[in-house]
Amino acid sequence: MLRVHASAALAAAALAACTTAPSTTTTAPVTLRFAGAVNGAEFRCGQSYDGVGVTRSRITPSDFRLFVSDVELVARDGSTVPLALDQDGVWQYRGVALIDFEDGTGPCSMGTKAVRTTVTGTAPQGDYVGVRFTLGVPFALNHGDPTVAPTPLNVTAMFWNWQGGYKFLKFDTGSTGQPATTAPPDPRGGGSASGFSVHLGSTLCASPSPKDPPSACQNPNQVKVAFDRFDAAKQVIVADIGRVLAESNVDVNAPNTSPGCMSFPKDPDCPPVMRNLGLPYDGAPAGKQVLFSVR
Repeated sequence: MLRVHASAALAAAALAACTTAPSTTTTAPVTLRFAGAVNGAEFRCGQSYDGVGVTRSRITPSDFRLFVSDVELVARDGSTVPLALDQDGVWQYRGVALIDFEDGTGPCSMGTKAVRTTVTGTAPQGDYVGVRFTLGVPFALNHGDPTVAPTPLNVTAMFWNWQGGYKFLKFDTGSTGQPATTAPPDPRGGGSASGFSVHLGSTLCASPSPKDPPSACQNPNQVKVAFDRFDAAKQVIVADIGRVLAESNVDVNAPNTSPGCMSFPKDPDCPPVMRNLGLPYDGAPAGKQVLFSVR
């Protein structure tokens, strides 16, 4: 449980023991911490991980980034209040935040040196027991020209095109059977993909061409995440890509498809990935999202 006080020293660290309703007049800072992992092991560029997927393969990742938005804190009575994100001019813009676990070293050389593992903002003072957020970028910000967008929406490696919008989740890796150097380029841009990739974004977006913003997307592919028991002072939100890949064969790729699963319909590599992200896919129902957990 998180008690948010007007005092900055107590804003994200005190435990709540009472049931005071959130104030609507006084705000205080809040920090949510994130961590990247592969089957429980901390994500690090240059590190290899064994036991991934149905073949228990070894993978060597080269990218791991994601967007979160619509962050809310959950009060004791189940009501929610938005977390007003800090407009830092680098990692957060309006209600969207970029989480970046890679550091540009070793196999992550196509990434950036800077990392970001927190979401920061302010909320009305009060006692909060949970958090909710979306893996994704809201439609109103998801389709446009990244070259003129404010940071972090100008990170072109996280963008497909105006029609498809942003990659809400970008994970690239080489594997035992598919070294990263042999993969074809990402068909929607953003540089070379690794041997097996998970690029999540909206699909079947109605527009005249990839250079035109759509009117709607048949598959928004926004993942709603809720932890109604979460203590921001003590706990971390873990994004474990190994759990998403648990039912995948990362050593092969379906012929004539994008490397791994890039959210496109009719890709045989996508059903287990999308199911574990908590999303429906090609008529199959959504499973329970397993990417995010709390520790």
